[in-house]
Amino acid sequence: MSVKSVSKMSVKYPKIKSDKKQRVYVVFYQNGKRYRLFNGSKINSNIYPNSYPIGKRYEVASLLAAEVYKYLSSGLSIGEPTKVYNKSDVEYLRMALDTKQCGNYSDKYKEMLRFVFNGFVSHLRNENITSNDVKSYLNQYVSGVSYNTLKRHLNVLINEARAIGMSGNPMEGLKPKKTKAKLHKPYKDIGAILDEVKSYNHNLFLCCLLTYGCLLRPHREVRGLRWNDFSNDLSYIHLSGSRNKSGKNRIVPVPIYIRNELQKGHDLHNIFTGKETPLNKSYFNTLWGRFKRVSKLIEQDQTLYSFRHTGAIEIFKRTGSIHKLQRAMGHSSLNVSLTYLRGLEIAELEESDMPMIL
Repeated sequence: MSVKSVSKMSVKYPKIKSDKKQRVYVVFYQNGKRYRLFNGSKINSNIYPNSYPIGKRYEVASLLAAEVYKYLSSGLSIGEPTKVYNKSDVEYLRMALDTKQCGNYSDKYKEMLRFVFNGFVSHLRNENITSNDVKSYLNQYVSGVSYNTLKRHLNVLINEARAIGMSGNPMEGLKPKKTKAKLHKPYKDIGAILDEVKSYNHNLFLCCLLTYGCLLRPHREVRGLRWNDFSNDLSYIHLSGSRNKSGKNRIVPVPIYIRNELQKGHDLHNIFTGKETPLNKSYFNTLWGRFKRVSKLIEQDQTLYSFRHTGAIEIFKRTGSIHKLQRAMGHSSLNVSLTYLRGLEIAELEESDMPMIL
C-alpha cells in the first residue's frame, strides 16, 4: 500500500485535550481532516495515556503528541497500516501476535492469544496457512465452547496478519459451533455448603467465600489476589482492568464475615501462598474436584462458579437492581447482566409488574 506524503512545512504540533470522562487525547489535522487519538495504536506506538492514573495522563499524552508529530513529519498518513511483504503466513501471524501483545489488553486476553498462536503453529505442516489447516486445528476440540473460543482468538490474529500484509483469509466461511448453555446450579443452603468446605480445606473455603461474598471469579481473580489489592482496613478490594474479564477497574466491598477470616500480610504477597507468586492455575479446580467426590451436599451441576451465581441471585433479589448487579459482577454492559440473569432463570418481572384489569 502506498503511503501519502506529508510536507513537513504543513505539519503542526498536536494539541492535548481531555473529555468529560477525563480521558486525554491528542488532536491534529492531516490533509484537511481532524483526528483524535486516545492512544498510539494507529501510529504503531505502545503509548496508552488513559491506562494511567488521572494525574499522570497529561504527562503521558505529551509523549504521545511527540510521537504523533514525529510520525507525521516522516511523511506517513494516519489510518493506513504499514504493510510488510515477502513474508510467510506464519511470519505474518507472529507479527500479528507481537502487535497484540503490545496493545492495551488484559493479561488474560494476551495469554489466550499466545496459547492459540503456539497451538496453531505447532499444528501446521508448513509456513503457509490454508482453511483446511484451520479446520484441522479447531476440530481437535469437541466442546463447542472451546472450539468457538479458539476460533474467535485465532480470527483476531488472522485479521491482524492480513492488515499487515498476509494474503487470503483461511477463516472465510468457517461457522461457529452451536453450544448448549452450561448451568452452574446455585446453592440453596449456602451456609451449610460453606461449613462443609471449611472443614475440608481452608484455602478452598476462602476461595468459595470470596467468590460468593465478593462475586469474584475464582480462577482468574480470587487466585491472584495480593494483600495490596485490599484497602488498609480490608473493607474493599481494588482490581485493575488488566485482571478483569471486562477490562475495567473494579472496586468491590468485602463483607464483615469475609474480613473476619482475613489476616493481612505483606503487600506484594499472594493471600494464599504468602509469597509473591500465586497458586498454579489448576489448583482450585483440582482441589474442588477432590472435595466434590467426598462431599455429602454438592449436587451434580454445582461448581465453584455456583458460589458466584448464588451471590448474584442474592444481590438481585435484595436490590432488584440490574445496575447494581452489573457493578457487583464486573460485567462490561447491562446486556451481559441481563443475559446472565436469563441464564440463571431468575424472573425479571413479578406479578405486580403485569397488566391489570380494573
